[in-house]
Amino acid sequence: MDVEVIIKNLPLYFEGLGTTVQLVALSLGCGLALAIPVALLAASRRWWLRMPATAYIYVFRGTPLLIQMYIIYYGLAQFEAVRESLLWPVLREAWWCALVSFALNTAGYTGEILRGAIANTPHGEVEAARSVGMSQWQIHARIVLPSAFRRALPAYGNEVIFMLHGSALAGVITLVDLFGAARIVNSRHFVPFESFIAAGAFYLGLTFVIAWLFKRWERRWHAHLRPRDGAGGSSATPAPFTAR
Repeated sequence: MDVEVIIKNLPLYFEGLGTTVQLVALSLGCGLALAIPVALLAASRRWWLRMPATAYIYVFRGTPLLIQMYIIYYGLAQFEAVRESLLWPVLREAWWCALVSFALNTAGYTGEILRGAIANTPHGEVEAARSVGMSQWQIHARIVLPSAFRRALPAYGNEVIFMLHGSALAGVITLVDLFGAARIVNSRHFVPFESFIAAGAFYLGLTFVIAWLFKRWERRWHAHLRPRDGAGGSSATPAPFTAR
């Protein structure tokens, strides 16, 4: 294994690391902002609100991310109306096309995760909120969504990791992310094993950090569900009541 090649090309890998982290963070933020209204609409009892959101989730979960990226990056450019629109300065850039495709894709998966969590909200919590005079907006903002986020956190952690791994497709449309950096190193030095192993090590490190952060968030958000034991792990036994 030629370690010297990897060391010599570390600046290129770090450049790809920065691009990957930036793309994943922005796409997750935009995707989450879009997924919340999509999930609320998909969980609605009114079919005319539910159907468009359900169709969005179905389309973006049912088609590969690579095809979605190709449609946005290569497909939209063939339409003259798109090239003459205000969106063309964005859609002609590979970086923005990757960001848009990642955000739309993760919004579909995250929307379904949140929809399931919203649908499983205990009915008693909603009834209790209504009994104290909360409006429908307050119920969703203070009861339904916080409760759904807690239940959806483990599944959303997996979606973040999947999005990190899916971001390797950005290298296919000329971006120098981690995968793109590995392709460049391989084309320069003809060392496929070393170049892609190095990229895999970076992805593995990022995955470890993400998993660690979500474990900490789960412990903090689910702290009220853990049993409160006394010293030594045994539950404290209350003293018996004695009448005076």
